[in-house]
Amino acid sequence: MDRRKIEQGVRLLLEGIGEDLSREGLRETPGRVVEMLSEICSGVGQTPELDSGFNAEIPAGQAVLIRNLDFYSLCEHHLLPFFGTVDILYIPRGGQVAGFSSLAQVVEVLARRPQIQERLTQQIAQAIYQGLSPEGVLVQVQARHLCLSMRGQRKQNARVCTQTVLGTLQERHFRLLEASSHST
Repeated sequence: MDRRKIEQGVRLLLEGIGEDLSREGLRETPGRVVEMLSEICSGVGQTPELDSGFNAEIPAGQAVLIRNLDFYSLCEHHLLPFFGTVDILYIPRGGQVAGFSSLAQVVEVLARRPQIQERLTQQIAQAIYQGLSPEGVLVQVQARHLCLSMRGQRKQNARVCTQTVLGTLQERHFRLLEASSHST
């Protein structure tokens, strides 16, 4: 990241809205914004690495479901946060499974960049599909968008849900995801 450019941009933005950069509360703001962006945009330029998995003795067709992986991201249209949860369901091929923390790391890397929810959902599914070669994968993302809550139509309670399915899943796998959502 180019700290100097970000600090200049923040100064220009604050001046543009009519703020006084010499006042106490704003003197250190450009530097604080740099630190914040370096954290929440740390996925820029990174490729998520799903460990190639390990072989587990599980029956053919058994589903693996991990629910409620929290994430925070930044809407690329308005630079406002959106946040929520990711559910991942996949059907291992040949007993090949991923570590749970590896799946969470894929979500973190892809969410920590200016992003849109639709692309985030698809990128998570593709990373798992390419990394594990499962029979099928389903990724569901549910999120609240501050650009929808704070501006425009101001719908504070709106939740956006997106899904990507790759490969082959059976009806029972969709029912598993649905059933588990009612128990949380």
